[in-house]
Amino acid sequence: MKLFHILAILLTAAAVFSYINHRFLKLPTVIGIMLVALLFSLFLNLLGPIGFVLEQDVESMLASIEFDETLLHGMLSFLLFAGALHVNLDDLSRQRGIIFILATFGVIGATFIIGILSWYSFGLVGLDVPFVYCLLFGALISPTDPIAVLGILKQSNAPKSLEAKITGESLFNDGVAVVIFLVLVRIATGGTDISPGELLLMFSQEAIGGILFGLGAGGITYWMLKSVDNYQVEVLLTLALVTGGYTLAEALHLSAPIAIVVAGLLIGNHGRLLAMSEKTREHLDTFWELVDEILNAVLFVLIGLEVLVLVFIQEYLLAGLLAIPIVLLARFVSVGIPIAIMRRFRDFSPKAIQVLTWGGLRGGISVALALSLSAGEIRDSLVAVTYAVVVFSILVQGLTIGPLIRSIK
Repeated sequence: MKLFHILAILLTAAAVFSYINHRFLKLPTVIGIMLVALLFSLFLNLLGPIGFVLEQDVESMLASIEFDETLLHGMLSFLLFAGALHVNLDDLSRQRGIIFILATFGVIGATFIIGILSWYSFGLVGLDVPFVYCLLFGALISPTDPIAVLGILKQSNAPKSLEAKITGESLFNDGVAVVIFLVLVRIATGGTDISPGELLLMFSQEAIGGILFGLGAGGITYWMLKSVDNYQVEVLLTLALVTGGYTLAEALHLSAPIAIVVAGLLIGNHGRLLAMSEKTREHLDTFWELVDEILNAVLFVLIGLEVLVLVFIQEYLLAGLLAIPIVLLARFVSVGIPIAIMRRFRDFSPKAIQVLTWGGLRGGISVALALSLSAGEIRDSLVAVTYAVVVFSILVQGLTIGPLIRSIK
């Protein structure tokens, strides 16, 4: 199927599903779109012979889209930049300690907790998944998804300090998780043993290198923005930063997501304040808000329709149901212990642990990482389990995080 036809179908579906949600369901946009897409997928299955041809067409389209490539090496750069652009750097700086701990040690701890518990749970339902792949599942499902989290937070009206913690962690923890994931993939596929020194070097190159690259690329773009006063040129410069910066960071084996987040924070704070006129700020904000909304809509249509091409058997469904409380428990422990320790030195919002636990949504990044594994029975099982956790996270946690946040005010 031609690229234009795929884009036409996805954009049309996103527009129609968005209309249905806004007109009838009135749910938060990303949740409503994904729910409608899921219901559409189930409807195709229920139609039986009548809907078989249409279902085949949709499956053919989805099969031609490499979800992991589309998200991780395409859409993600735009979504991260659009999200970081409106994050207040001062609020983020005040919460930097807890954000750093949750985005590093929290992800590492959750990876091992999930890996160990899922190894036992997979065995209980009759799935033979090697321990290293259980750790891989822990790595890909541990990070909170910035795309899902930012979309929900826009409508939750959380306290500023709590919102900064959730937002900051979600923007940075995927970079750490990807490093852990890549290391475990090397081990699982029979690569050479990796020493602690190599692990530290890989982490430094990916994470720290990504931060420095983001500062450099963002700084150059800031200087260029400051030297002109033309909103068309300035919007193009931010587009170049996102696309060119992300591509170059990947080519240099740096964490491209972290680089784009850092660049987005720099442009969104210092760039918008010091390098742009009011007219440019207005156009820039409108442009990136539209990009964010459109790509989010398309992404969650894809997540909802992806169920048509996944393999679901009884064992996978049972493993997915068991994985949901395991992931929540790991999140609770990895969030609760640091906050319990830090409460001796600083204040936290009431129910901070509960909100951070329940607000740690999983989304498209986890699905993309699972789909990036080599084809086989183990991949099918991990993709199905990951999908179950993601759907629960977005539909159940996403719909109930708002009332939980409002209960602490």
